[in-house]
Amino acid sequence: MSRAAPIGVFDSGVGGLSVLAELRRALPHEDFVYLGDTAHLPYGARPGEEIRELTGRAVADLHARGVGAVVVACNTASAYSLEHLRARFEMPIIGLVPALKPAVAATRTGVVGVLATPGTLRGTLLQDVIHTFAEPAGVRVLTAVSAELVPLVEAGQADGEQTRAVLREVLAPLVEAGADQLVLGCTHYPFLAGSIRAEFGDTFALLDSGAAVARHTRNVLHHAGLLGDRQERGKVAYLVTGDVDAARPVFDALSADRAEPLHLAGTGG
Repeated sequence: MSRAAPIGVFDSGVGGLSVLAELRRALPHEDFVYLGDTAHLPYGARPGEEIRELTGRAVADLHARGVGAVVVACNTASAYSLEHLRARFEMPIIGLVPALKPAVAATRTGVVGVLATPGTLRGTLLQDVIHTFAEPAGVRVLTAVSAELVPLVEAGQADGEQTRAVLREVLAPLVEAGADQLVLGCTHYPFLAGSIRAEFGDTFALLDSGAAVARHTRNVLHHAGLLGDRQERGKVAYLVTGDVDAARPVFDALSADRAEPLHLAGTGG
């Protein structure tokens, strides 16, 4: 692995762009290769073994392209695949952990909500975090689950009326229970912040893992001696496994660096 090697970022689709934005803020001089497995999204309803297989295939593709580390910017993939990936690849593999710890520390009502995908809810990672941070503090954790929200974000409808209708339905029980913190347990969900605010105002403080993962990635690469030493702004190559033309407008709309040209290409993954 070389200090000049780019950093791979993987998600099932466009959700990982929210993490990529934080990574580029924390590591502005590093190059990145972003891979969205748009041919197989959403991951949330797929069996665990299939999620591991798809994630492993994507990380192998990034490894073959010369990345020096991979950030698995997908909560569902992280919940099922991190142990297997770290046993298979010698490069650093960084995953996501739901931002429950800061939510527990910040709650005034003692009730925290987690907006998750079915896959994240089925995995053990969320339950492990609840056992570690919420239960000892006596904080009640409620989950809101939807299989519809990820496809809506992928379709460019994060601010659409159908999306808001789904949010009203799944988050209303959390409001009734008194939750004052909402953990966004999927990298697609930060793109729903505007719709959540429009429907619920300041009822919830919204928390996601992006900034914390970016800081952790910087620390991991620093200790591994993999941070580059150049001063110019890093670049990003974007790859999708599905239809490039269909993905392009959504990637363009959700990319944090809209002033930069979007170089989006397909991959055989």
